[in-house]
Amino acid sequence: MDLRRARAATATAFLVQALVLLSLTTRLPDFQDKWGLTDVQLSLLLLMMILLAGVGSVAAEVLAKRLNSAILLRTGLVVIAVGVPILCTAPATPFFVGGLAVYGFGLGMVDACSNMQAVALEHRYERPILPSFYGAWTFGGIIGAALTLVTSGLPLAAGAALGVLPLVVALGPFLPRDHGPTELETSAAVPWRPIVLVGVAMVLFYMIDTGVQTWGPLFLDHTFDTPQRYVALAALCYLLASGTMRLAGDRLVARFGPVPVLRIGALVGAGALAVVVFSPTWQVAVLGFAILGAGVAVVAPLSFSAAARIAGGEGFTPAVRQARVDAVIGRFNQFNYIGALLGSVMTGLVGQDSLRVGFAVPMVLVLGIIPLAPAFAPRLLPVRVSAPRPSAS
Repeated sequence: MDLRRARAATATAFLVQALVLLSLTTRLPDFQDKWGLTDVQLSLLLLMMILLAGVGSVAAEVLAKRLNSAILLRTGLVVIAVGVPILCTAPATPFFVGGLAVYGFGLGMVDACSNMQAVALEHRYERPILPSFYGAWTFGGIIGAALTLVTSGLPLAAGAALGVLPLVVALGPFLPRDHGPTELETSAAVPWRPIVLVGVAMVLFYMIDTGVQTWGPLFLDHTFDTPQRYVALAALCYLLASGTMRLAGDRLVARFGPVPVLRIGALVGAGALAVVVFSPTWQVAVLGFAILGAGVAVVAPLSFSAAARIAGGEGFTPAVRQARVDAVIGRFNQFNYIGALLGSVMTGLVGQDSLRVGFAVPMVLVLGIIPLAPAFAPRLLPVRVSAPRPSAS
């Protein structure tokens, strides 16, 4: 298997996932206006989408015990390709809701399986490469937000064309699993306690990340007299700063270690959200979102990388290790959706009268990353787990 081709295919899956997602979320004000949705109704629809994304991730976890994550990733991409045209061209509200539901399920599958592929490739390369995949995700998000900026005058139905991209990516040469894992070996005990500590930090990150992508454009739209063509700048500038930091993330972590990088990032993130909450103009708010992206950018890739190292353990064959990691990553990905629920739903519900209040909640909660940072220290990650051997009888 050509690892370079598999790496490129997986990076493209990350990129297209984000491109489609940001193309949709940065046009939420238009969807809201078209269907006459209140902030509370929009929050409930986002809750439905995220819950179904969680179901898709769980389905990937369960099926990964028997099927190759490459097959599951292709399946998820096809589901997204079906859901996006439905929600963009919906002639009535029920069709829009149905398309959003289909898209949410596919998003969860792609999210889980693209991370399965990424951590498997990182193990094959035997060096940190996960930030590069999240860099591809960020780049895709930048493209998606930029598309909204340049196509804001087009009808929402034009977004249906985005459904072609996941279909093309589904044909990519993803990494197949080695043959050989047995149920006895893959079910060996996984040390969940350190994984959960890392997962809580990821919840806090996705609370912010999803909140910005979902409600950032609406914050500019509702709080200020922002020109409609500029509301996407909230997500775009956040992603630009995040992508820049992820490019430097490997070197920063290698030089200073994950603990100080995460702690300083949490402090920067809290300060940036304070800039957003108390911003006097939409331009200052955009600056706050940009600083926020730089502060919290490396939390997600460090989280998945740490969880994979813990889950893989030592003493397993490559086939067994990949099967174990696939199953654990599918479950670990649920922390993503807990954070997404907090970010997209809680921000909207708490901030239904004023989104300044909605963003004040993560401004405080992001500081929780500071005491959790030691869970990412390399000394905590290697866990020796010996594969059980059948008796000689």
